[in-house]
Amino acid sequence: MADVCPELVFHYKGQFDVIDEKGERKPSFLSGINGPTNQTSKFVIDSGFSMFGIYFYPHAIPLLFGIPAKELTNQMVEIDLILKGIGANLEDQIMNSSSDEQRITIIENFVEKRLSKSKTTQLPVFELLKHIIQTDGTPTVKQLSSDHAISERQLERQFSQFAGFSPKQFIRIARFHHAIQFYGKEYLKLSDIALDCGYYDQSHFIHDFNRFAGIGPKEYFSGKSPNTKWRE
Repeated sequence: MADVCPELVFHYKGQFDVIDEKGERKPSFLSGINGPTNQTSKFVIDSGFSMFGIYFYPHAIPLLFGIPAKELTNQMVEIDLILKGIGANLEDQIMNSSSDEQRITIIENFVEKRLSKSKTTQLPVFELLKHIIQTDGTPTVKQLSSDHAISERQLERQFSQFAGFSPKQFIRIARFHHAIQFYGKEYLKLSDIALDCGYYDQSHFIHDFNRFAGIGPKEYFSGKSPNTKWRE
């Protein structure tokens, strides 16, 4: 489903296929970056699998990989294309590790080393991105601009570079992710979820859900959708 956060993923056992818009299957990468996305994607595998992944904040892309986040928006890119020269080595280390503890150590060392070489200082927009993701509020772009003393034009530029989306789109997807966290709370009505997440009305809630999940909220919260099988 749509997500403002990128993932670095290693499939060390098995390999998924991606199902494109025509319903055709093609192999996904073994290791790579799933960039921030406002789209849905479908994957399938016919055997047992094991994967190891790191879920980053949006601004990790420019800090770790030296490219604007917008260049990876809606992209799934093999690790060696992003980390020329060292991607294959990192992949080998993760694939040949005997435990997830070893994989965690490898990734921690990788991240610390990359960050130590980054020329980008800690910027106020980083805390702003985290705040939107972590809280239940749904601020407007005007509110963000006023509360953090950043012009709307600056917000647009910084969100494009460090999040891959406009502020408005970023807020919409973050609000959608707040809504899907209500899965399993059967006593709640859809109208209650929509209201709690800051949607103006039910139609707005349904529209965004279809856009970012590929299905409507009624189907999603029914527990009978393929989108929620991983939660069981």
